[in-house]
Amino acid sequence: MASEEGGLGRASTGALNEADLMSLEQYARSREAFRASVIAHKRARTVAVGPNMTWVFEDRLTIQYQVQEMLRIERIFEPRGIREELDSYNPLIPDGSNWKATMMIEYPDPQERGVALAGLRGVEDQCYVAVAGFGRVRAIADEDLVRENEQKTSAVHWLRFELTPAMREAIRHGSAITAGTDHPAYRHETQLPAESALALGRDLS
Repeated sequence: MASEEGGLGRASTGALNEADLMSLEQYARSREAFRASVIAHKRARTVAVGPNMTWVFEDRLTIQYQVQEMLRIERIFEPRGIREELDSYNPLIPDGSNWKATMMIEYPDPQERGVALAGLRGVEDQCYVAVAGFGRVRAIADEDLVRENEQKTSAVHWLRFELTPAMREAIRHGSAITAGTDHPAYRHETQLPAESALALGRDLS
């Protein structure tokens, strides 16, 4: 199992394996500090796209945290169970040519949220990122499972953005990045702050 630092400071890409994880006992001792570190790490990776949508760009550390939490909640300690969790979560780690994000649609009022989700069917397919000087890159959404039905979309979606080598090179040289959606019921775009662009640039090879 990993040291109690839980892999902080390691590469942001690459699959996790059992040796990268803390045992349940180690995690119980380290959870408070580890959680605080992950929350701080996620700040630069969290982007508001309009008033009711948040994207969290995942990396190896954010996914490790999710795996550790699932193991803790489910009290999983046997190798087979740990491997099943890793197999479920590893596809959510970027692999050097892409970004992977959790997209959350957020309306505090339940009634308003229900109406909004009904009107936002298909929004996950209308999300994009754009690097200055290049065209938009559309999201490849929800490869794990279908997250909408005939009545409404889900409040949570997984997005993958595949970037060309030229785009990745431009990002490493400081090109501006925007994120947005052009769904008819929700048209918003934001330029990523410099801190976020630097963090996401480290995900690319």
